[in-house]
Amino acid sequence: MRSTAPAHASSPVTSVTAPAAAPAPEASLAFARRILPRVSRTFALSIRLLPGSLGTAVLSAYLLCRIADTIEDDHAATVARKAELLELLVAALDDPAAAGRLAGAAPELVAGDAAHVELVAGAPHVLAVYRSLPERSRLRVRHWVTEMVHGMEKFVRLYPQGIRIRTLPEYKEYCYYVAGTVGHLLTDLWHEHTRSIGVAEYRALWRKCRAFGEALQTVNILKDIAWDARHENAIYVPEQSLREHGSSHGTLLSPAHAAQNHAALAELIELAWRDLDQALDYFVTLPRRAVSVRAFCLLPLLFAFATLRDLTRSRAMLREGGTVKISRAEVRSLMVAGLLLVGSNRAIRWLAARVRRRPFLLVPRAA
Repeated sequence: MRSTAPAHASSPVTSVTAPAAAPAPEASLAFARRILPRVSRTFALSIRLLPGSLGTAVLSAYLLCRIADTIEDDHAATVARKAELLELLVAALDDPAAAGRLAGAAPELVAGDAAHVELVAGAPHVLAVYRSLPERSRLRVRHWVTEMVHGMEKFVRLYPQGIRIRTLPEYKEYCYYVAGTVGHLLTDLWHEHTRSIGVAEYRALWRKCRAFGEALQTVNILKDIAWDARHENAIYVPEQSLREHGSSHGTLLSPAHAAQNHAALAELIELAWRDLDQALDYFVTLPRRAVSVRAFCLLPLLFAFATLRDLTRSRAMLREGGTVKISRAEVRSLMVAGLLLVGSNRAIRWLAARVRRRPFLLVPRAA
């Protein structure tokens, strides 16, 4: 089992000055910006709030993670081919020729939607943006993307017939690889590019950054249970929890077992609430002067609070074709309120508590 302790956890980076680097080729940066909203609307909104080289670093890192995710989720590919492509992605971080070979494999990913296949085909563009980053930023992206990819490869090999998580500890390990690593990566980049996040602030954030990433992942897993089971041949709800309540992976979407399955989810929902509370603590630890970073972190956090609220009360995610999504009106309301209140920790704690209880909608006054 790979260690989940980051290699440099006891000795955080001490420099806050990012060295200069050559700008990304214009065509590559244009591709990255164009494909982003097609593979993630939520993070497309957030990444655009980040300035200059920090925005470029997070953009390239996020798209590299999405390439890895696309490969992992392609249930039509063999285990050996998935592992080969994941290793090719790691190699491409240092070898431009490997990026070209990865792009050439995109047509094989027939199970992915068009935007994600196009993203893999555009891997040379994404990697060109990555290679344009300042050296220290590039090294941190390389470290955490490699950690993520090796973790994905471990689970792909462990479950050649499709991921079937067995226990809660295994679920937590999986979430670390696919999301906890992202919390660490972002925190490293905040430190590298944001003057107000010095060593003391970095150390404080480091203690909570894993929960920040994993909270968002757990909410996504819960809302997409039916989709993942049917379209990606993956079940992340632990088999042990389901059996304790009289169900199993085989009856996860069975209407006759809806009550048992919902009871089994209670443990994951409780875990998600705990992680979201820690993620909120992570947010309020960010210096108020780091306005763009706070805004980036706040929007997906508020959306997660709203989504988990609805998940707690719903069984739609346990039905064929079912999912849980907050309304567009609430998304817009949270964006407006969140960005207006982003500088106040007290106001954001109030907003999160309010969202946790019921939908948050800004209703215009009657004339």
